[in-house]
Amino acid sequence: MVQVNVSPAEGVWSVRTADGLVVESRNAKALTEGAMAPVIYFPREDVAMALMERSDTTTTCPHKGTASYYSYVGPSATMDDVAWTYEDVTNPDIKAIEGHLAFYSDKVAVEQI
Repeated sequence: MVQVNVSPAEGVWSVRTADGLVVESRNAKALTEGAMAPVIYFPREDVAMALMERSDTTTTCPHKGTASYYSYVGPSATMDDVAWTYEDVTNPDIKAIEGHLAFYSDKVAVEQI
């Protein structure tokens, strides 16, 4: 069984696109899953949700449940399925990420600042 843990992400974290800042948060969560690099999850209240549009894409994770996806719709670009969220986390040990958004770091810059 893969070990999955959630902890507070230390410091301030941001997400940037070519258009600029989409997220800046002191309340992000770091999820570690097995030997993979941590994934940073941001509370929705820290995300510029006006720039995010829910897509029809969903995936299922055996540890977290069903993920729903968001596309970035900015002034100069649209990026499909740039972020995902788990709205009903199935593992009680990682409920802290429920409703938070994580972003693909190969599509946007996810950085500790």
